[in-house]
Parts: sequence; C-alpha cells; structure tokens
Amino acid sequence: MKSTTRTFENAAGITLAARIDMPLDGAPEAFALFAHCFTCGKDFKAAANISRALTRDRIAVLRFDFTGLGESGGNFADTTFSSNVGDLVDAAAFLAQTYEAPRILIGHSLGGAAVLQAAADIPSARAVVTIGAPADPGHVKQHLAGATEELLRQGEADVELAGRRFRIKKAFLDDLDATHMVQTIGGLGRALLVMHAPLDTIVGIENATRIFSSAKHPKSFVSLDRADHLLSAAADSQYAGALIAVWSRKYLPSKKV
Repeated sequence: MKSTTRTFENAAGITLAARIDMPLDGAPEAFALFAHCFTCGKDFKAAANISRALTRDRIAVLRFDFTGLGESGGNFADTTFSSNVGDLVDAAAFLAQTYEAPRILIGHSLGGAAVLQAAADIPSARAVVTIGAPADPGHVKQHLAGATEELLRQGEADVELAGRRFRIKKAFLDDLDATHMVQTIGGLGRALLVMHAPLDTIVGIENATRIFSSAKHPKSFVSLDRADHLLSAAADSQYAGALIAVWSRKYLPSKKV
C-alpha cells in the first residue's frame, strides 16, 4: 500500500496526526476509518496489517492518533471516551473534505466501542466493524482498579497501561459511567461485523455476545480463534483485515470491471 502522513484539526483546535493508506494500483473504490485500541496508536502493527489487507481490495484507510497519543497534539489526561468519539467524527469530516466520506468504520478494543458510538454522527458509514471491543466503555475501569481510590480522592492519578504510564483524571471515569451502549447499538442502523477471540483475556468473549445480541440485522459474527486481544501475531491481523474486506463488499459500490 501507499501511505501518506497527514494532519487535521479536531473540534478543539488540536492537531491530530493521521496516515492515509491507499491501494498501490489505481484509485480506491471506498474509504474506511480506523480507530485504534486504548492507548495504542495509528502505527500499531495490527492496524497497519488490517489496512494493508483492505488496500489490496481497493479500500483506502485513514488511521490516526487520538488526542494526546502518538504524534497527535493535546494532553492525554484531558481526554475522555467522548472526546475520542469526537475525534472520530472530526476524522470522518476531514476524509469527506479531503478525499471521500468513509463508508466503513473499524474499531479495535475501546476503539470498537468508539466507532459504535460515533456512527450516528457519520451518516456516510454503511458498515461498522468491531474487533475485540467491550460492550460498554466502562470495561476500561477494570484496568484502572489500582488507581481508582486516588482518582476519586485527588481527582487524578498516574496509571500503568501496557507498560507505559499515563495521567488519568476523574472526568475520564465520570464520562465512562455516563455512557450506555445498549441503546446506541440497538439504534445503530448499519451493517455490523463483530470480531472477537474466544481466548481474549483483556476483553472477554461475553462482550461480543452482548454487542451482537443488542444489534439489529444485518449483523455478523466472526471468531478470531486463538488470537490474543492485541492481534499480536501478524497472521491474526492479516486474517481479520482480509475478512473485513470481503464482508464489507456487500455494503459498498460494486467493483468496477
């Protein structure tokens, strides 16, 4: 694939770093928007592999760093789940203004919950894909358990996530508590593909069950078999990307011949 680095501003005026992945041969037939996992980034290996698989099927992909992560501006401590959703909506607007509005929304882990929430404000999207997503963004609180008391007492705290330290504020917890996904998923109004690994130890398979059962048809479920939560093995993210490309074709314009 051909990758180009770009930047765009979110609604708060913060510059976000992005990457546009294009097919090697010819113009793309559709665009997808990818939301990375919690505290990951646009250059996470699984995201790159999924993008590469989609570009082979002439689907271009925009992946970007959420506010305060990777090469994007802003302070991670000032972000919330809702601000991530806002970043996605702004990314979709950037795509629409600069290239073409996204037809597919793809989210990994908490990014999956974010694309479910953002879809209502991205009318161009015809298909939504979640990978190892929690049924409720409040699931993240399980990974902050050691800092919850300090967060409630002092209003902010340092937490260690995936071997890195991040500053989290109480507003982050409050926003998670205020977000309820069941109604959102039930009113999605788009084709939905739920992908999850039965052995996922970070976000249990029961989350996929809740998402799938809350959604209306058309909906599909694909097991990622022995993959881990982060799709660490290249074969697993490549497999996921290839499946997304094939599944999404039903909801995209017909291929040119």
